[in-house]
Amino acid sequence: MYAIIITGGKQLRVEVGQKIFVEKLTAEPGAKVTFDQVLLVADKTIKVGNPTIKGASVTAKVEKQGLSKKLTVFTYKSKHNVRRTLGHRQPYTSLVIEAING
Repeated sequence: MYAIIITGGKQLRVEVGQKIFVEKLTAEPGAKVTFDQVLLVADKTIKVGNPTIKGASVTAKVEKQGLSKKLTVFTYKSKHNVRRTLGHRQPYTSLVIEAING
């Protein structure tokens, strides 16, 4: 059984027991999060929403909050002596999918 949900402006395919990384959510580690925007639920039959399925939800447990690996961004403009180095670490939330209700 799997479902397709929307979180952080992205669509993700999730299954029970799967570990996923999403855009940072405001929840403490150990808390439960429910996603109501479910686009598709597939078991023996497939339910497709228009655009979402009414009454369907996906429950997940917050495993941890963290920062991704550091990205180095280098900007350069030729002939103008302009150089700049920046670093960026994107925050994320690690979730474990517990149940698909649909």
